[in-house]
Amino acid sequence: MSQQHYNPDPHAHPGLHAIALFEVAKGALALLAASGLELLGPAPLRRWVQELITRFHFDPNHGALAWLNGAISPDGIHLAALVAALYGVMHLLEGWGLWRAKAWASWLGCVTVSLYLPFDLYALVKHPGWLSLAVVAINLLVLWVLARDLVIRRR
Repeated sequence: MSQQHYNPDPHAHPGLHAIALFEVAKGALALLAASGLELLGPAPLRRWVQELITRFHFDPNHGALAWLNGAISPDGIHLAALVAALYGVMHLLEGWGLWRAKAWASWLGCVTVSLYLPFDLYALVKHPGWLSLAVVAINLLVLWVLARDLVIRRR
């Protein structure tokens, strides 16, 4: 029986580069959103939410959009921007690590995908359809690729 050795070349592990590119894209979008929140501030966001309420004839005093409109404040914008920036940096680091075939990045990816899966499954049950099913299937595929990478590393 031959011993299979781990090859640190990322090209030897199909899927890591694809997942890395997706993670970098998510990170870049999150940083862009964080920058946009800081640059725009609360006033344009309040106007946009008010336009949504008016356009779709929602109750301006009740519901999620009414709550959001009341919750938009300078402190809230700064907090949302900080959370988005941290999320973005984490995904950029994970993407870099996966591109370089780092074990810690595969571990980080497994943990984060595992945290998303219960919410994805809940969404699939509450809103069945091809989009919900595709999200669950893609996340299961990503989990399989990353877990496979970690199993191969242990051998």
